[in-house]
Amino acid sequence: MPRLLIVIASTRPGRRGAAVADWFAAVAREHGGFDVEIADLAEVDLPLLNEPNDDARDDYVHEHTKRWSATVAAADAVVFVMPEYNRTFTAPLKNALDYLYYEWNYKPVGLVSYGGVSGGLRAAYAIKPALTALRMVPIDDGVTISRVRRHIVDGRLQADEMHTESAAEMLDELAKLGTALAPLRPDLMTSASGGS
Repeated sequence: MPRLLIVIASTRPGRRGAAVADWFAAVAREHGGFDVEIADLAEVDLPLLNEPNDDARDDYVHEHTKRWSATVAAADAVVFVMPEYNRTFTAPLKNALDYLYYEWNYKPVGLVSYGGVSGGLRAAYAIKPALTALRMVPIDDGVTISRVRRHIVDGRLQADEMHTESAAEMLDELAKLGTALAPLRPDLMTSASGGS
């Protein structure tokens, strides 16, 4: 079964991202099209990019990079659960993206954005050039959660029908594109062993 990697992009204490990600992961499991994994950037704990080699791929120095590389390489599709900070996406997310290159290539990516009135839409727009530079394929179908505080009760997101429908549409599109893009992805196992 294809693997969906859900990345929690906020590391801030008191964040709402974990509640949003837990809800989305439950929807994704119910969808049935993916094996679902959550990566919490607060737990992944990548220091500000400290790999000495550019685009190292098979020459990473640090264990945290090797673990992150393996996590991303195993994914067939990615969803970023992301807040909006100062009208853009978070620094930990940009750092996590910049650690790798080939591992992101030709993977469809969906965005679950949240925040105040805008629901994180400015962050969702801002990240797309960075994603396409990594040869990822951002899909138009996304989930936008406005006034997220009102939707969290006892630490759990209480999604409405629009959120759930948007999530289902995004998952359908990720499944289609994940299959279509699979032949284009680099064979990282072969590359790491010195093959071509």
